[in-house]
Amino acid sequence: MLSLVNFINAQSEALFRKIPESVILFLSRFAIAAVFWKSGQTKIEGFKLDIIAMNAEFGWPRLAETTGFLFEYEYDLPLIPPMIAAVLATIGEHLLPILILTGLFTRLASFGIVMMTLVIQIFVYPDAYATHATWMAAALFLMYKGPGSFSLDHFFAKR
Repeated sequence: MLSLVNFINAQSEALFRKIPESVILFLSRFAIAAVFWKSGQTKIEGFKLDIIAMNAEFGWPRLAETTGFLFEYEYDLPLIPPMIAAVLATIGEHLLPILILTGLFTRLASFGIVMMTLVIQIFVYPDAYATHATWMAAALFLMYKGPGSFSLDHFFAKR
């Protein structure tokens, strides 16, 4: 039985080592960026961009009415006024995914995602720990490994 396990492990390791690390890192960057970008898009009106569905609505972005309501009555964060929290979260959910997806300041942007996730886990939706653990794993992976070679960080580091 042990030799079968060793054989399967050796074969799977040989197969998966053929996947370039930069591809895995790019997919990780895309995955976490998509989650937070889509959440940020629900908080604004006037500018919507959905690359996958090829839909775009342009105008000056502004907070949606529902965003203020959510931060005041559902999220109810301590220590920070609801409208300030709404604006900061909305900016973070747009800026951090752009940085992560392009691979610019990836580790710092991933740290921002970790901090946002911790706030959401602790103060907003503590029962959603499985989802938040997934977000944390992707962000921590990017903090640990960096963005890979398909990134602006890599491009600027080579110059």
